[in-house]
Amino acid sequence: MKNKLTTEQASGYNDLEKMSTVDLLSNMNKEDKTVAYTVEKVLPSIEKLVEDIYSKMKSGGRLFYIGAGTSGRLGVLDASECPPTYGVPDNLVIGLIAGGDMALRKAVENAEDDTEMAWKDLQEYNITKNDVLIGIAASGTTPYVIGGVTAAKKHGIITGCITCNKNSPLSLEVDHPIELVVGPEFVTGSTRMKAGTAQKLVLNMISTTVMIKLGRVRGNKMVNMQLSNKKLVKRGVDMIMNELKVDEEKANQLLSKHQSIREAIDTFNLNNKNE
Repeated sequence: MKNKLTTEQASGYNDLEKMSTVDLLSNMNKEDKTVAYTVEKVLPSIEKLVEDIYSKMKSGGRLFYIGAGTSGRLGVLDASECPPTYGVPDNLVIGLIAGGDMALRKAVENAEDDTEMAWKDLQEYNITKNDVLIGIAASGTTPYVIGGVTAAKKHGIITGCITCNKNSPLSLEVDHPIELVVGPEFVTGSTRMKAGTAQKLVLNMISTTVMIKLGRVRGNKMVNMQLSNKKLVKRGVDMIMNELKVDEEKANQLLSKHQSIREAIDTFNLNNKNE
């Protein structure tokens, strides 16, 4: 009999329904504190994957995420936040979830068990060997994800995965396995907890590092972010004021004229240099 997956092992806590509110919260927090240390252990693996993504994107490639359930939602979330945060095209980082967009809100029965659907989904975006594919699955056994990365690898596409079990079937199929063994969940098998937190941390690190390396950040500022609401416009004005040492009125004028923080700063500096 095979050993039970770490993500499916029994919680170290019992009789949860008998715990007080403060004990429930404290014990969950205690477990959550271990997650960042788990991520720290796999930084070398994350680094190798990031370097490959960066190399492909410099040459016009894209990054794809595939997953099911919580893992799929986390991938879609990370992908959807790249355009407003870094001003990149919507099709540079693409997140796909088993069952389609409907599965973002409601579970789609048997969607994750289809070994061929992920590759069909990816083909709709004309994925090629210029791209990189990351499969996200806490268990590392999700057929949708394994089928997708297996097909992608056969087509010469660089593959990675983010999973929470050691030596899972998914890890064995990819070029860059990232294994976040966070241990049993507070609620047995509820991988939206520590496993999901670990996956979210790594996704943040991957996309943020790649975007910085691609020049989408200056200093520590999101100078390419989309100005889609009043809060972000105010943030953009503050960035321009701080960078150019101009007053708020001038910063507002520059931002209104150029509709881009980076362009406002660069044009102002260029004009002053030529004077």
